[in-house]
Formats: sequence, C-alpha cells, structure tokens
Amino acid sequence: MTPGLTPRTALLLIIPPLLWAGNAVVGRLVNQLVPPITLNFLRWALAFVILLPLAGWVLRRRSGLWAHWRRFALLGLLGVGAYNALQYLALQTSTPLNVTLVAASTPVWMLGIGWLCFSQKVSRRQIMGALLSIAGVLVVLSRGQWSLLAQVRLVPGDLYVLLATVAWAFYSWLLARPAEPPEIRNDWAAFLMAQMIFGLGWSGLFAASEWALTDAHIRWGWPLAAALLYVALGPAILAYRCWGVGVQRAGPAVAGFFANLTPLFAALMSAAFLGELPHLYHGLAFALIVGGIVVSARR
Repeated sequence: MTPGLTPRTALLLIIPPLLWAGNAVVGRLVNQLVPPITLNFLRWALAFVILLPLAGWVLRRRSGLWAHWRRFALLGLLGVGAYNALQYLALQTSTPLNVTLVAASTPVWMLGIGWLCFSQKVSRRQIMGALLSIAGVLVVLSRGQWSLLAQVRLVPGDLYVLLATVAWAFYSWLLARPAEPPEIRNDWAAFLMAQMIFGLGWSGLFAASEWALTDAHIRWGWPLAAALLYVALGPAILAYRCWGVGVQRAGPAVAGFFANLTPLFAALMSAAFLGELPHLYHGLAFALIVGGIVVSARR
C-alpha cells in the first residue's frame, strides 16, 4: 500500500465518493423542484442545524475561530459556498455520470495546484498520468467523437464542474496544511462547523443572487424534504468528515485517486434510479482517467 494508506484510511476515502455519487443523482432528481444554488444553501443550513448541538461552542468569542477567520472564510468559500453550488448548476445541463467523470480529473488539478501554489515537485511519471487523465476528460467533453473534438461545444454543466474541481483541489491542499487552533482542528464537528459558518454566508449570498436574477421557485413536498435530509447528512457532514481525515492521513495526491471511484458509483446509481445508461465512451474515459492516476501514484 501507499505509505500512510492503511485499510482504515482507504475505507474513509471510499465513503465520500459513494456519497458524492448519490449527491449527483439526487441533485439531478430534484432539479425541477429547487434552484441549484438554493439547494446548496438549504443543504448547508440543515447541516448547520444538525451540527449545532455538537459544535455550537465554536461560535463563542474565545473559541479560536475568530482569530483565524480569514482561513475559515476561504475554506467556507471553496468547500461550502462554491464547490457544491457549481456541481448542482452543472447537473441542470449535464448528467450525473458526465459530471462525475469530468470531476474525476481532480488529481490532475491536485498536482498542478500543488506545484503552482504549494511548492510541490511533479515528476515525469505524474505528468504522463496527468495527460492520460486529461485525455479521459476530453473523451467526456467531446462525447466520444474525436473527429469533432476541435469543434466541440461545451454545455454549461461541463464548465461548471471544471470550476468546481479546481475549487475542490485548492480546498484539499488547504486541508493538508493545518493552521487552526488544536481545539478546533482535532474536533471534526467543530472544524466543519467553523467552515459552515462562513460557507453559509457565501452560499446565502449566491442564493440571493439566484433569486434576484432568475425566475427561481421551490416546490415543497416529501421528495424535496427527503433529498435535503440526504444531502445534508451524507454528502455534507459524513463525506466531509471522512474526506478531511483521509486527506490528513494519506495526503491530497493519494486521496485524489479515490475520487475517481465517484463515476463508477454514479454510473450504477444513474442506471438504477434515472435510467441513464452509460455509453462506451464513458468506459473509455473512466479507463483513461483511472489509468492516469495509477501511473501518477506509482512509487
């Protein structure tokens, strides 16, 4: 196994892709019930209420949060305010499988951002792996029509998910560079709550803009309530908890490999719940992306 990757850490890193795949499917299912950015805000507002009994002490003046507010504001912007809002936006015009396959280029962005912003060295093997993964993403973006690649027109969802992937890569590198007081860093609920406090501000601002600029509306009912409960408990609280611990233990580059399990789970769930069967080019794209990460991660 990769140094630092124990079976327990591997399990922690498998849980988030499973929940994220479900998040993509649910986001697609409710896209006619709630606007995408509003969905993100409601998700995190519910998660905030759930975590309040466990980590409400973070709101106190002397908790250590406010002395590091700039860092938590940035984490909240990237991980809470931007990433999922962009993903839900992507699901308005793209399928869960396409969204998760494009997002599977995360390790490539991890390497590039680590090199540009965090002084991480990149080997030739990693560059080769990155090129393979990029080829996989191009297969998805071109819908498998290589002859038309130069003329391909990206749907808005493809661009949104690329932006989301860049935001997540920055977020993961920041997680791997701890700079918080120990009482917050060592308490998973407090650490997530500290991000949500600022993230709710960002997502609320984005949601307000959505309602001001579009014909937004919500269709309340049990389907939407069940969806909100799932995305708040699973992809928000549990997935962020497992991902944060996994990144700390295994490092962002290794953790990024596990993100590539998301398209596999999304393909299975899309076929089961949405009737959206994968195409041959999806399989080719997945093979290229995973192959690239395997090449990059080899010691």
